[in-house]
Amino acid sequence: MSEPPIDLVASFMDDYFAESEEHLASVRRSLLVLEPYIDGGDLPSSTVEELFRSFHSLKGISAMVELRAAERLAHEMETCLGAIRDRRVVLTSPAYDALVEGTNLLDHVVAARRTGDAIPAIEQQIARMSSAFAAAAADLRLASGVKAAGARPETRWKVTFTPSPELVARGVKVDTVRSRLSDIGRIESVSPSVTAGGGIAFDFVVAAPDDKALRALSGDGIVFELMPADPAGSIGDMSALAPRAIDAAPVEANFVRVDLSRLDDLMRLVGDLVVSRARLEAGLLRVERFLPSAEWRRLQQEAESIERQLRDLREGVMRVRLVPVAKIFRRMPFVVRDLARDSDKRVQLETFGQATEIDKFLIERMMDPILHLVRNAVSHGIETPEERAAAGKRPEGTIRLTASTIGESVTLEITDDGRGMDAAAIARRGRAAGIDMPPGELDPRALLDVICAPGFSTRDEADRVSGRGVGMSVVRETVHELGGTLHVDTAVGRGTTFRAVLPLTLAITDALIVHVGDRTFAVPQSAVREVAEVDTQALRAIENNELMTHRGAAVPVIRLSQLFALNAAPLSRMHVLVIGTGQAAVGILVDRISGQREIVVKTLRDPLVKVAGVSGATELGDGRLVLILDVGGLTRSLRHRGPRIREAV
Repeated sequence: MSEPPIDLVASFMDDYFAESEEHLASVRRSLLVLEPYIDGGDLPSSTVEELFRSFHSLKGISAMVELRAAERLAHEMETCLGAIRDRRVVLTSPAYDALVEGTNLLDHVVAARRTGDAIPAIEQQIARMSSAFAAAAADLRLASGVKAAGARPETRWKVTFTPSPELVARGVKVDTVRSRLSDIGRIESVSPSVTAGGGIAFDFVVAAPDDKALRALSGDGIVFELMPADPAGSIGDMSALAPRAIDAAPVEANFVRVDLSRLDDLMRLVGDLVVSRARLEAGLLRVERFLPSAEWRRLQQEAESIERQLRDLREGVMRVRLVPVAKIFRRMPFVVRDLARDSDKRVQLETFGQATEIDKFLIERMMDPILHLVRNAVSHGIETPEERAAAGKRPEGTIRLTASTIGESVTLEITDDGRGMDAAAIARRGRAAGIDMPPGELDPRALLDVICAPGFSTRDEADRVSGRGVGMSVVRETVHELGGTLHVDTAVGRGTTFRAVLPLTLAITDALIVHVGDRTFAVPQSAVREVAEVDTQALRAIENNELMTHRGAAVPVIRLSQLFALNAAPLSRMHVLVIGTGQAAVGILVDRISGQREIVVKTLRDPLVKVAGVSGATELGDGRLVLILDVGGLTRSLRHRGPRIREAV
């Protein structure tokens, strides 16, 4: 019985999307390298060749999956790069913009095929590219004409060198001929060829004023001939710029492409091993009293060895899932460039920590929030050059993207040196929009609550750069769904910083096991800044809130027993988990802490069972299921329990 037919195109699509993503990332890196060479300087040939190769590959694989729009667009951009490589055009600012816009459109075409959406139209962009490069070719002809007024015109010659043992014995080699030709004129290209007799020759294309010096080289295996002139108008006619094929040398593959779902399955298996190891540990504790001490020590050593190996396995699987945050950052220079041009602003983008690695899933989810924060920094943060000059600043604003890791957390910061946020003005707009506002001046947490409220906006009209206020609510919601926290620091006239703190991975993490009454909870260790013991008699009650003094500051506290309505006996001393820093610090009061444990996170996704302050559940070694606390949700619940308590201190 014959096997059912295989849809070859469908079977190749996953590989196509992965390869396209890699090529587009390479294109963006190369375009950033070329930007300083706009309108001047010799372009780095290796970068131009890499760009040409990427578009050539994109054209080929797009043809294989029959994505004609991507194939044609990549072909046009390959043609443009061929013109730059062959020095038929100069890289003008419009030509560079056309390459950037074409790259973005090519990315959208591939994304539309992935999601099943309508393929974007490409005709207008192709016409724009053709026009920009035709104008760049005209600029080159004009510049060449000006140069020719004071220089002798050059003619292109084909020089063929056929080596032989006799010539080699006399010291006439390829390098010798190359050196002599370099003294005569400019070598444009060199390539090997096969002679009629099966030998090897080398063909040089040399630009030289005349043939006098070439005649002196005749003999010694060297012959030359005049190359035909380019047809009139061929430089500016984009249809005449046929790309030259590239025969890439085979490169040893050091990478294996793995579907993310397979890594998810592997992580789930590691999670099951973590639970099994915890059960083994609990079982060993139960049988300890029945075993001789020597045998018990051997079993304990084996269990500790298994724990170390399992932790190494977990870290190894996590490292496989990690990708550099540069995947997000590399897209931003083009976003900033386009938005700054549209808003008549001058903006410089700086990136730090691009090698910082984060889980692939988190990278995909954080792409849009980071993009929105960068757009807001250009639209709302950075002033126009005139406004900055009046404020004593440099005309060019700066946006800084920073990524760093501390322990099991990664911090992403988006900072601008713009006008900052006026808390009083935001409060007025918030009240006008009907948002529930706390009395008095807004602190950073309350300010974040207002600007993240659905429907809030500081603009009366939406434009291409900024939205209508729905973006910031989505940003914070996404960060919280990923188990992270969002913070803001701002100063009028100095700028604004948004800081997202996220776990490195979501599947397995270290947690503190805490107890309140007869209930047990797990708190992700990455969210806890400090653990302390507090005398409950020292707590101060302010209306319906409590405060403790910690390191010279008043910190609001949350009693889990009250928040979850648990039966817990009053204690004279309790443990407090300090969450956040500065004015955003909050303390969570628990009866006791029994230790630290590696847990497998089972996220609660059903909206019918989701509870504020609870992010998921996990299984301990004794078979008990315990809830994992969402410290971000707990701190948000404190903000809505009553008036601002810091002002009452």
